This record gives sequence, C-alpha cells and structure tokens, in this order.
Amino acid sequence: MNKLFLLPLVGFLSCSLPEQNPEVAKWEAQAVEVTIIRDNYGVPHVYGKTDADAVFGLLYAQCEDDFNRVEQNYIWATGRLAEVEGEAAIYSDLRANLFMTQDEAIANYENSPDWLKKLCIAFADGVNYYLYTHPEVTPRLLTRFEPWMPMYFSEGSIGGDIERVSTERIKAFYENKSLALNAYGNGLMYPDPYEEPKGSNGFSISGDLTESGDAMLLINPHTSFYFRGEVHAVSEEGLNAYGAVTWGQFFIYQGFNDKMGWMHTSTYTDVIDEFIEEVTDSNGQFTYTYGEESRPVETLSVSLKYKAGEQMKEKSFPIYRTHHGPITHMIDGNWVSTAMMWEPVKALTQSYTRTKLDTHDEFRKMMDIRTNSSNNTVYADADGNIGYYHGNFVPVRDVQFDFSKPVDGSNPATDWKGLHTVDEAITILNPANGWIQNCNSTPFTAAAEFSPKVEDYPYYMSVNQEQFRGVHAIKMLTGRSDYTLDKLIEVAYDSYLPGFVDLIPGLINAYDKSNKDPKLKGAIEVLRQWDFRVSKESIAMSLAHFYATRYNEFGELPERMGQMDKFKYFGTKSPVGERLQIFTDVVDKLINDFGKWDVPWAEINRFQRITGDIEHPFDDEAESLPVGLASGRWGALASYGAGPYKNSKRIYGTSGNSFVAVVEFGDKVKAKSMLAGGQSGDPSSKHFYDQAQNYVDVEFKDVAYYREDVEKVAEETYQPGNRYK
Repeated sequence: MNKLFLLPLVGFLSCSLPEQNPEVAKWEAQAVEVTIIRDNYGVPHVYGKTDADAVFGLLYAQCEDDFNRVEQNYIWATGRLAEVEGEAAIYSDLRANLFMTQDEAIANYENSPDWLKKLCIAFADGVNYYLYTHPEVTPRLLTRFEPWMPMYFSEGSIGGDIERVSTERIKAFYENKSLALNAYGNGLMYPDPYEEPKGSNGFSISGDLTESGDAMLLINPHTSFYFRGEVHAVSEEGLNAYGAVTWGQFFIYQGFNDKMGWMHTSTYTDVIDEFIEEVTDSNGQFTYTYGEESRPVETLSVSLKYKAGEQMKEKSFPIYRTHHGPITHMIDGNWVSTAMMWEPVKALTQSYTRTKLDTHDEFRKMMDIRTNSSNNTVYADADGNIGYYHGNFVPVRDVQFDFSKPVDGSNPATDWKGLHTVDEAITILNPANGWIQNCNSTPFTAAAEFSPKVEDYPYYMSVNQEQFRGVHAIKMLTGRSDYTLDKLIEVAYDSYLPGFVDLIPGLINAYDKSNKDPKLKGAIEVLRQWDFRVSKESIAMSLAHFYATRYNEFGELPERMGQMDKFKYFGTKSPVGERLQIFTDVVDKLINDFGKWDVPWAEINRFQRITGDIEHPFDDEAESLPVGLASGRWGALASYGAGPYKNSKRIYGTSGNSFVAVVEFGDKVKAKSMLAGGQSGDPSSKHFYDQAQNYVDVEFKDVAYYREDVEKVAEETYQPGNRYK
C-alpha cells in the first residue's frame, strides 16, 4: 500500500517543482570551483581551478566589497552615465560611442581569442551571480552585466586616455557645428599643474642595494581614495597575482606575483593627436581631403537615453569618423578628428597576461603588444632585474610637424606611421646606480647619471620636465644601500617638502625688507626656524600649506609656468607686496577659522570616512583622524591630497596614497601593504575603516601571499553564494 501511495506522490512532486534556470545552474556549478578566503583585513584571496574560475570569484568578491563602484565604472565606460545623472552627462556618453559603439564592442568581444572570451564570460557571470544571490542590492542602472563590457575598460587607468578628450568641445560640435570654441585651443585636456597631482610613484631597487641581495619594488599609485581594491587571484593554470584592481576589472593592474612586480605611473608621452580635416558637405554627404583623394566621412547614428526628472528621454546623434579617428570638435570652422590607441582586445590581452609571467624575457615580449598607452611601467623581478618602460604605445611621426598642436589631416605626411618598437622607446634595464624612480616626471633622471639621454629620442617621446616629487625621489635614493622593506617604506614616506625651499625663504625675505607688520612676526619666526618637513605637530606646515595654496590661486605670473618654475618665481621674483598680502590673508583666515594662527597641522589636515558614497561628504563635527602627510604638489612622496568640503574649516583627504605596497623578490616573495580606510565600501562592515589608523600612522600590514600564510590569518572561507550559509 505504501509503495502504491508514494509513486503518484513522487510523480506529482517532480511535475510540480519548477525547472532550474540553466544560467543559474551554470553559475552555481562554477561557484563550487571557487574558494574565497577573507583575511583579517577583509582582503579577498580568490582560488579557482581555472583562470575563468578565479575571474568569476574575483568579480563576485569585488561586488561584495563595493558593487556601487563596480557598477559606476561600467555606467561611465559603456556610455550610459546620462541615464542616471541626467542630460548634462550625455556628452560623456557620446564620447564613449565616438570611439566605440555597443555594436562595435560586441564585435570586438566576438572576435576575441577563446581564452579571453572565457574570462569575459566569467567576468559577467561573477557579477550577475552576485546580483542573483543578493536580491537586496538595487543597482542604479545595470541589472545585468555582459561579456562585451570589458572591451570598454581594458587598460586599468581610472578614466584612461579618453578622459582627455573634452566633452565641452564634443558638445559644441555635435549640438551646433558653427560653434568652434576657438578660445579653448585644441580639443584635449591636460593635467592642471596647479591642482593636486593624481599620478603615482614607482621605485625599483637592485639587489646590490638591499640587505637580502634581492630586488625590491615600491608600488605607490596616487589615485582617488577607494577606487581600487586590494585583491589576490590564484588558479591552477598559473595565475597567482596580488595587488590593486580597479573596481570591475578582472586583472590586477598594479601588483606582483611570486616572480615579478609591475607598477604603473601616468605617462606624459604624446599618445593622442588631433588632425584638422578638410571636410566638404555635398547635400549631407560628407567627404574629406586626404592628399589627392576625396574620402567619404564614415557616418553612424546613435541614440542615447538620459534621465529627465522621473522620465527617461532619448536623443539621437550622428557620429563622424575619418581614418584618423572620430570627429570630436572644431577649430576655426574646420572639423578635427582625434587619434588615440583603441584596440581593446589587444589591451585586455596585455593587461591580463602580464600578471602570469615569470621572467623579464617574457615580460619584455609581452610589452611588444604595445597597448599600455596611458602609463609607464616600473619593474622588478626575482632574477634581480629592475627596469623601466616609458610608455608603451608611441606612434611614429614625422618630426617636421609639431604634434603638440593639431596638424593638417589632409597631408598624408602627418599620418602616424606605425608604432615605435619597444627598443626604440625610452627604456632602462639594470642601471649601474642600482635604482630606478618615476614620479610622473621626466624619464631622463629616472636612473641618475645612467638615465636615457633626451637627445637620443624624438621630441614627442616625453616631456622633459622635472617636478618636486621627482627631485625628492632622487635625493632620497642617491647614495643609499642596505634596504629592507621597512627602510624602503621610510624612503617612500620621507617628510621633506622641496616645494617650499624657494617659496618660504622668499616670503621671509619679503618680510625682512618690509615694515615688519607685528601681526605677522610670530608666524614668520616659526617659518624661519622650519626645516621644510611635515609632521602632525608642525605649525609651520599649516602656514606653508595655506600660503602655497593661496599663492597658487591668486599669485600673478608673467607667463604660464610649471609648478617648480612657478614656485621659484613666487619665492624670488614676485612683488614683495604681493607675497606679504597673500600671507596676511592666510594668517587672517587661520585666526578667523580656528581662533589663532598657530594651529598644528594635524588639527587641520584630517582623514575621514563616514559613508560609502562615491562623492564622499565631510563634516567638521564628525569623527576624523589627524594626518601628518602633505600634498604631492609640495613634493611629498607619500602624497595626501586634501581640501575643504563646502563650508568646512578643516581639510580632508580625497586622493593620493591609496593602495601602497613594498615587495621583495627572492626565493619567496615578501610584501607589506596598506589601503586607505579599508577594503569594504559598506559602512556597516568592520573592514570599512579598520585600516584608517594604520594609514595615518604609516603602519603597513604583512601581505599573506602563500596559501599556508593566508589560512593562518583567515577570517572567513566560503564559496560564492554561500558566505553566510
């Protein structure tokens, strides 16, 4: 009887149970192949059977830590920002489409090698599985990620080259072609030398100068806080990379494996050019002149959505391109196209394969791909090699033309003539001085007297301009030896500020030549005794910071100058009265804001993290930590870019030292690291703020790299989808 009764019941249940979504089944099957170990600082160590498994787990873990920033990066990169931020952002979206439409991104993905397709699929699956297992998370826009999306975000730099193309000029052209915006000059935006530098520092040290005899590397990107996470990705297919990942990318951008390390600094190699086109309109059919030819302008159409209140509206645009690149703006009534590196498949290939290499020969061969366009590379390895590659994508040009300005696109002689080989570009390998440094400054001082010579390269290879961090790095690295990881940290955090060497004595000299306003006497005497070093207790640092900041903003120059020349002028040639007036304003402001002029630096300069918002708010009344670091503008190697927020009297850090690591390569790799604030973007997580005190006290944590070491500091071990089960 029981058997006869149970059989129909079993049949009923099997018919009643819903069939599992095959996509979910696929995700769950892959999740079983992944193990995530969170260490005592919340850093995810992701282990997978295959590289695709590791990528799946890596993206899942990134979303756990900060889905908000993962999503934001792809909203921006794929050209959908206006859908969440409104019509004002639509020209950012148009810029993305000018260089690659969604259909073109899909085509690039579909033409990728199979191994790369697998990683792109794992990327999308990892994010989508996170959203599936976290129904409480409400994306702002992207409810599903696709494998073609990494084509838009292939190189690692936050923003990358495309952000230098002005959206204001795109708007002027595509809204009304009669608006030439002549007053703006060309269509590219360049780093403002008067703003907080968002570059990086990279040092490589030969084993000849280290206590252990092994090479060392400093990885010190200067970025917006919280836009890179600290991760570790491992597979049974040879992946074992640790370092900083830009949220949403499946490769470690700045980091190391057990054989080598790579640090990227922003390059000022000329990698983007503008071509003035001779365009003819024949009843809406556009052609452009190229030598004796008349070529058709490639014309596409895109429709972009934008948020308007509670509604979603749409706006259509044409896209125009020549063989040089998309039309981005006008100059004197002429259309201008912009050329840059845009080979996403090759760029992703280079960015990912770099993380799995073992020797310098392999690394050097990888550099032949030549798609790292926005950055330099500082390198060290377990064989004792140290190296430097200044840029990696350098078009060959005819030096009779000035490519710092738009050139005549109708003249075939202005065309790019392929790319320089890596050997033709600026490189350094194992210099006799034993160290290499790059702080976004000239490569021609990167290895002291063993640096490349400017006369050996075409003018467009690099800007030969030094800056205060470069000067400081050279001073610190020259003549030193017996490095340990701790001693390398000491060098990287040296407190000297060369930016004030001319500026402050110039102010003191102006005071001594004046009627010596008694209101300024005490402050001047503090500066007279100052050794140009920053500390939490320094009153001189407070005075100098605000003096330099205000002079940067209000000082008058006879011509535009770089920061070093500018400060030398303000310290030695500017009007004495101007110096004193600006300093008087500074003293008055300090008294007005703090009730006195003699305020210790750390009472003003603070670290605060109170929300996970991308645009972080600050509050003088809320808890914050005192910081004894300073801005890279003044030559601080450990850059701490801070400023006021709305009506705040204190200043708060928002950029500079974010992820920092020192690495030693030997029989086994050793490393120490630090992350601003903490690993998680969730204020309720204990890893949201657990590195903040270490950050301000410059106390690095030991990196757990090998599995046995990771397990010793393991806080959680789980598979994606099963963290709290």
